[in-house]
Amino acid sequence: MKLFWSSRSPFARKVMCAAHEAGVASRIETQRVVVSSTTLNADVMAVNPINKIPTLIADDGTVIYDSRAICEYFDFLAGGNKLFPTEPAARWRALRWQSLGDGMMEMIVLRLAETKRNVPSEPHLIAFRQKIASALDSLEADAGVFATAPITVGHVSVAAAIGHLEFRFADDQWRDGRPKLAAWYVEFAARPSMRATEYQDVY
Repeated sequence: MKLFWSSRSPFARKVMCAAHEAGVASRIETQRVVVSSTTLNADVMAVNPINKIPTLIADDGTVIYDSRAICEYFDFLAGGNKLFPTEPAARWRALRWQSLGDGMMEMIVLRLAETKRNVPSEPHLIAFRQKIASALDSLEADAGVFATAPITVGHVSVAAAIGHLEFRFADDQWRDGRPKLAAWYVEFAARPSMRATEYQDVY
């Protein structure tokens, strides 16, 4: 399989972490690419018309995107019911946590882009920070279940999001007032899947 990827992308880290957790990472060839809303990559555009990463080309030539679909494909390759539970209540929890993690990543990316504008919009920056904080607060409130549940795609997504927050906005002090989530992240960040996929600001 070939994965169009970047060590700077939270969604790319999410799928690679999922690949390690599912036991299929050794089957993936990564190709580092640069894409953005204004930077079109010919290799990516040839298979993904919206020019986004991660984009996966499976062994049979099937193209899969975005991170949610790719993670589910990896789960399928692993035999299923590993990152995506089949039991309904557990599945909905996992998908909700995935949505929170994905949402945080989206807000972090938008916030980073806003900070690079000539005149950043303070109302936008405030809103991005508040949404990220609200998602973290929700996870802290849910930590009794979140921190003890078997690892799912939701855990992977949240970990990739928190890691990206630390990577891009280290001064946020997100741990303040969230001891349970902070303790969970320390433990999860030590997993081989996370250590093998650490962010690097490399183009």
